[in-house]
Amino acid sequence: MAPRSFLLTESQAHYIVEHSTGPDEVLRRLIDETQAMGPPSGMQVAPEQGTLLLLLTRWVGVTSALELGTFTGYSSICIARGLAPGGRLLCCDVSEEWTSVARRYWAEAGVADRIELRLAPATETLRNLEPGTLFDLVFIDADKPGYPEYWELVVPLVRPGGAIVVDNVLRRGEVWDPSVTEEGTVAIRRFNDIVAADPRVEVVLATIGDGLVLARRRGGEA
Repeated sequence: MAPRSFLLTESQAHYIVEHSTGPDEVLRRLIDETQAMGPPSGMQVAPEQGTLLLLLTRWVGVTSALELGTFTGYSSICIARGLAPGGRLLCCDVSEEWTSVARRYWAEAGVADRIELRLAPATETLRNLEPGTLFDLVFIDADKPGYPEYWELVVPLVRPGGAIVVDNVLRRGEVWDPSVTEEGTVAIRRFNDIVAADPRVEVVLATIGDGLVLARRRGGEA
């Protein structure tokens, strides 16, 4: 069973996936291999999130994308498939083990030539980018305590009119339960407050998967 939103029953999740563009054979095998890993498999995005990333990448006309937190590669395949001709995706992760799976599936999906992987802390990679680097789309799905810092580093790197997508912003409902004081949940609460108050973006918190922030960098309006 692929990951699904905690807000949905299993039958509801199946209905949504069945009435959306779902994973192809390569992505289905990636889901199966990732699920066999046990508990870490919960870090994989839900199929409907992957399809949304693909559509957003195409809608925005993305030629330069950034991903923080690649895991076994499902979301990066979706983004890479949506890139405009000549587009590139920069992936940031710290796990050679998990991204070795991603590399195999990038090759099988025919998108390996569009992706650059940097194995280092994301903050280090972001601070060492060439001056003037701008991205059309950024997807953040990394360690939750790091979200507030990632946001402050990422927003200046997004072109006006570009998109930022952030996963796991509902923490399975823990964000609205004040009794939950786990580090990641506390960081996500702070992050959500930061994003909602940020005048640089227009934002909606969507109940897709485990919650997605969908933000547009202000500027370039007609």
